[in-house]
Amino acid sequence: MNSDTEKLKSLIESARRIVFFGGAGVSTESGIPDFRSEKGLYKAQSEFGRRPEDIISYSFFVRDPDTFFHYHKENLIYPDARPNAAHLGLAGIERSGKDISIVTQNIDGLHQMAGSGTVYELHGSVLRNYCVKCGIKYDLDYAMDPANCVKSGSDSKWIPWCSVCGGMVRPDVVLYEEGLDGAVISAATDAIARADLLIVGGTSLVVYPAAGFLNYFRGDALVLINMSATSVDGRADLVIRRPIGEVFSELGY
Repeated sequence: MNSDTEKLKSLIESARRIVFFGGAGVSTESGIPDFRSEKGLYKAQSEFGRRPEDIISYSFFVRDPDTFFHYHKENLIYPDARPNAAHLGLAGIERSGKDISIVTQNIDGLHQMAGSGTVYELHGSVLRNYCVKCGIKYDLDYAMDPANCVKSGSDSKWIPWCSVCGGMVRPDVVLYEEGLDGAVISAATDAIARADLLIVGGTSLVVYPAAGFLNYFRGDALVLINMSATSVDGRADLVIRRPIGEVFSELGY
């Protein structure tokens, strides 16, 4: 076991309350690319003529839902993705009896699929969808079924429509220009404030307000697992510059 991994395992074993705060880098090893990466930016510009941040904004969703859903379904949905070693390792820590909560910026539901019980999804989940008119909830299979994207008077083949009222069915994710859910923020920041070990992984900590949640931490040890430097490296007790799945595989949970 690598010496850094040994230190991390020692911190985990001695901790009473643990929070893992993760970003896009946690899911890239499951084959889900970071849409903010150079590749994601290029694809959005070349195919749609816009930055991904523009396409998945609330104003664009309202103005051009057909293009929004086209981009969303082809670039943000990965139904075949499965938990990688990082997701499985975090779930294993919980199974070992540790009090651990997950605070994630990802919208793929892989932490729950791996078996983690307490997951705060800051940006929602593509697995959940709801009608903007009547509020009825739908799963991803419904939203992705072409048969549910047919509506009289509409030429779109991308937009899912409610089977009850005919309203538009949108993903339960936080779009740009929308605020985070207050209850989720409160629960996530409370968990961070009560933790004595905070592990931050797979995030460059540049997306706010989520990145600011680290300011709530007053515990004993802060660990950063990321391939590139972040703005809070100087505050960390341990910085690991290796693939996050590799690190959690070595932990052995």
